[in-house]
Amino acid sequence: MTEVLPPTVDCHRVSIRFPDRGGRGWRTVVDQLDVHVAASEIVVLLGKSGCGKSTLLRAIAGLQSVEHGTIAIDGNSVELSRSRLAFVFQEAALLPWRTALENVCLPLELRSAGSSAELRAEAARLLETVEFSRADHHKFPSQLSGGMKMRASLARALVTDPALLLLDEPFAALDDMLRWRLNELILQQNAIGRRTVIFVTHNIAEAVFLSRRIAIMHRGKIAAWLDNNLPYPRTSDLRATTDFARMYGQISQRLAEIAEGATEVY
Repeated sequence: MTEVLPPTVDCHRVSIRFPDRGGRGWRTVVDQLDVHVAASEIVVLLGKSGCGKSTLLRAIAGLQSVEHGTIAIDGNSVELSRSRLAFVFQEAALLPWRTALENVCLPLELRSAGSSAELRAEAARLLETVEFSRADHHKFPSQLSGGMKMRASLARALVTDPALLLLDEPFAALDDMLRWRLNELILQQNAIGRRTVIFVTHNIAEAVFLSRRIAIMHRGKIAAWLDNNLPYPRTSDLRATTDFARMYGQISQRLAEIAEGATEVY
């Protein structure tokens, strides 16, 4: 049997704009942007709030219309590829009338992917992967902490084993220890390169830990591409190394140069 590779993602001359606050004109959020993400690659979109990174991610997911340009997943339109992707939002967005287990079951139910017992078993397995106790499986979102809600949201995204995983600053509101544990989970889930990952963040350390390549965004454009040659597999020990610190410093310097206008944005 021929192995099916995770998809590539190609954005070509993509532009997105929104009405300005006064409603009298338009504000360009993504400006003629080109991005190529290879199969099995983990690419991080890094930049300050408002630079267009979340808007671009939503467009790749088919949740945001594109005014100009094209976005293709494995050469196909986003609409044809939606069944292969999962999206983790900044907010957990769990259904309040469903338990954690039922929320994680939802994507499988929508796809009619197995019997009720099989769905619940797979959802339970993913919840245990994100460190839920059995007792917590049956709690409603109002009974969960913010960190637990995000872990349930991540489990819900992973339950269909998506070929393309899109994450929009999902751990920004979490404490550092939980953030790092979930970062490690993302890498463990992708240890055999079975999916392509695009991760949005403004946290430099998170970008260094996760990425194979980093795209620094600024005012709707890619200001710089940086290769991250730190070896895989990556564990928590990596963050204490001089190589990690060196990469962190390199990115910090590029961000400062871009903010001061010393680096050309293309």
